[in-house]
Amino acid sequence: MARLNDLGRDKVGGLVLRLAIPAMLAQFVNVLYSIVDRMYIGNISGVGGLALAGAGVCGPIVSLISSFAFLVGVGGAPLLAMRMGEGNRKGAQAILANCFLMLLGLSVLLTAVFLAAKEPLLHWFGASEATYPYANSYLTVYLLGTVFSILSVGLNQFIVCQGFSTIGMATVLIGAISNILLDPVFIFVLDQGVAGAAAATVLSQAASCAFTLIFLFGGRTRVRITFQGYDLRIMRRVLTFGVSPFLITASDSVILIALNSVLQRYGGPQGGDMYITCATIVQSYMQLITMPLGGITGGTQPVLSFNYGAKKIDRIRSGFRSILALCAAFNGVMLLISQVIPQVFVRIFTQDPQYTALSVWGIRVFTCGILVLAFQYTFVDGLTALGIARIAVPLSLLRKGLFLGATLLLPPLFGAKAAFFAEPIADVTGGLISSAVFALVIGKILKKRQEMPDGAALYE
Repeated sequence: MARLNDLGRDKVGGLVLRLAIPAMLAQFVNVLYSIVDRMYIGNISGVGGLALAGAGVCGPIVSLISSFAFLVGVGGAPLLAMRMGEGNRKGAQAILANCFLMLLGLSVLLTAVFLAAKEPLLHWFGASEATYPYANSYLTVYLLGTVFSILSVGLNQFIVCQGFSTIGMATVLIGAISNILLDPVFIFVLDQGVAGAAAATVLSQAASCAFTLIFLFGGRTRVRITFQGYDLRIMRRVLTFGVSPFLITASDSVILIALNSVLQRYGGPQGGDMYITCATIVQSYMQLITMPLGGITGGTQPVLSFNYGAKKIDRIRSGFRSILALCAAFNGVMLLISQVIPQVFVRIFTQDPQYTALSVWGIRVFTCGILVLAFQYTFVDGLTALGIARIAVPLSLLRKGLFLGATLLLPPLFGAKAAFFAEPIADVTGGLISSAVFALVIGKILKKRQEMPDGAALYE
């Protein structure tokens, strides 16, 4: 299970597949955390629709918490892989030690801040008087397990970047399978409702966290967690690398806030909650595309980072080609499924004909631009893997800005349903611009690395 992939010598195409497939499957199963919660919540007798809307309102906060795990995890993992490529084991250990400390500190801080501010945040994020009790119950329990969420998500990046792709997948599978098994017990058997769904998620994340810590403190990993080498310069560099994935995930929270708000406002007193419920279903489906897609590009970042550190330029170019081909193939399959049989997914959440019709339509609209989205993910995450944050961050924010702008502008002109068109507008425009920018800069970036003296450390 702990097979070690040789990032510097294995054939690139096969290496990309061995890293991408477990990461993609892990993220696909990871989506089940939220989907299974929402599926069971949506089927609670008598209050399923309102309870599902309440859980959907919590989505931006849950997403924001995860973004801090990516800030450190995805920020530090490429640096660790580069140090391994340079043959600098001591430097790699220092990076992991500093990132572990940062994740612990963030988990304590975030728990305190969000527990103190949860009531105004939930109202701001779109909770109505009818949905607030369900949102509050879910979020209160979820926040108590913040430390497990932050550590399991953040530290798993340091397992994958060392080449242990199957161990990284197992970390996620342990939590997801536990969640699937515990949800019906807490929600229905123990009659805990939405609070039970959150409790099942917390316990599942605790199991993932324990597995991750056992592995990274154990003897099978190449770089272990230690308690030495703390350095503010390393922390600053990690944050510089992590700002792009952080902004990608954190800005999702802003977009969800805006989407819920405009749907509530322009949907009217009767239709607002229905639109938010359907948007929650559509967003859940979209995660089945974006999270595995991010698994492919994130799981294969070590190939690019390690070989960038080792100055193996041809392997980097080959890596980009293989990653893009895999992303495009995955999104092509998901586009076909999305347009042909979205109702199969929707019926997991609701049997109401009105909710079903709107959600099916929303999925078809949301997904019509995902082929171009494959280019956005490949190139932005690839630049992040090389440490080129000055380009990756603006490209990330561009797509999110397009989404936010369309979300705010379309409903006043064309009604609440028009907000669903913001996703394809952002996907197509952002993907085309990212592709053009990548084509212009990648040659110069790789040439500059090739011309660096041998033995010179990157981003020291």
